[in-house]
Amino acid sequence: MITRILGLAAVAMLAVNASAINDPRFDGKPENPLPLVQLQAPTPAATEVETRVWVQFATPGGKTERDAASNSGISIEEVMPGKSAGIATPEAVERARNAGVKILSAVTLEQRFGSLDFPAKDSIYHNYERTVKALDVIAASAPDLVSKFSIGKSLQKDKDLFGLRLTRGAKGAEPSKKPGIVFFGTHHAREHLSTEIPLMLAKYLVDNRNQPEIARLLDTRDIYIIPMVNPDGVEYDISDGKYHMQRKNMAGVDLNRNYGYGWGGPGASDNPRDETYRGPSAFSEPETQAVKAFVESHKNLKVLLTYHTFTELILYPWGGTNNPIDDKPAHDAFVAMGAEMGKMTGYTPQQSSALYIASGDTCDWAYGTHGIFAFTFELSPSNQWDGGFYPGAGVIDKVFNDNL
Repeated sequence: MITRILGLAAVAMLAVNASAINDPRFDGKPENPLPLVQLQAPTPAATEVETRVWVQFATPGGKTERDAASNSGISIEEVMPGKSAGIATPEAVERARNAGVKILSAVTLEQRFGSLDFPAKDSIYHNYERTVKALDVIAASAPDLVSKFSIGKSLQKDKDLFGLRLTRGAKGAEPSKKPGIVFFGTHHAREHLSTEIPLMLAKYLVDNRNQPEIARLLDTRDIYIIPMVNPDGVEYDISDGKYHMQRKNMAGVDLNRNYGYGWGGPGASDNPRDETYRGPSAFSEPETQAVKAFVESHKNLKVLLTYHTFTELILYPWGGTNNPIDDKPAHDAFVAMGAEMGKMTGYTPQQSSALYIASGDTCDWAYGTHGIFAFTFELSPSNQWDGGFYPGAGVIDKVFNDNL
């Protein structure tokens, strides 16, 4: 039953080749390390973009070095044979080096990515205002089927975390005995494609509501789609006419390290400057508090799926420990569901911590606390050289249509 929900309605993304970032230093051979820059402690007036670096490090032991880097506060964004790369403060790079990680290169974000100007061709992506308008249009197109709702407000208090409920026979916050599924997008601000896919999913289900398979789902499932968990961060990331490589919320907290199950464990930094800062306490942020309240008030939820970018992976618990789930039937269900969804998407399914260890994430909490089958989908592209966080507008339809 759960697998069928995901098979028909959820798996809407594809591995695609996007245009490579225009980097005059890139010779087409990613294995050639970029030059190491002198890492200076930032001045108080320095901006986050000016001080963070793109760091590449050796991984002869594979996961061993990735875990050490993650524990040092590096946000790992790319895994390659024999090495990995990500975004970090200079302090995190030094902590990783002191932990025995061999640093191959470290360059400023501007050196690596250029000015990160917001291109006009990317205006098809939805900022917060356009996301809200899109939700309104979808809801108005099928008032008998769709309810718009808010799970709470963002840190800056002026942005509701809106979503849509799609089901027949229940509206708004009315309880339902149908098995429920919730889709989340954009915990991390710079991952704009993770807003588009859930929005397109909502529109597809509404537009095709009379098709037999979709009609059956809408009759027998309670479907929730919340496309933008971190609207403040999204707005900042595209402000001033350029991308800012913003990951966290505007309090500087990585929302996907702020959930309560295993909070404070490995792979989540206690340093507010780091990309993976977990916050001062579990659920310290209004955004994660809103997700918590929503899940806890919807006892019928059986599946939670959260979209991220990038690397084309399907991840399931645990993320905060290398141990597998000790409930064998549940473990086997995760493996089977991941394998089936991997066939649908071309993505690689695996336990989350097999990539690198990271505690306090959404899926560990959803399953560990509530027993909900929870998955993180890391969308396309497969690597930084094919576009990374900013793959361009041309990939959106292909990511959705080739996987539906």
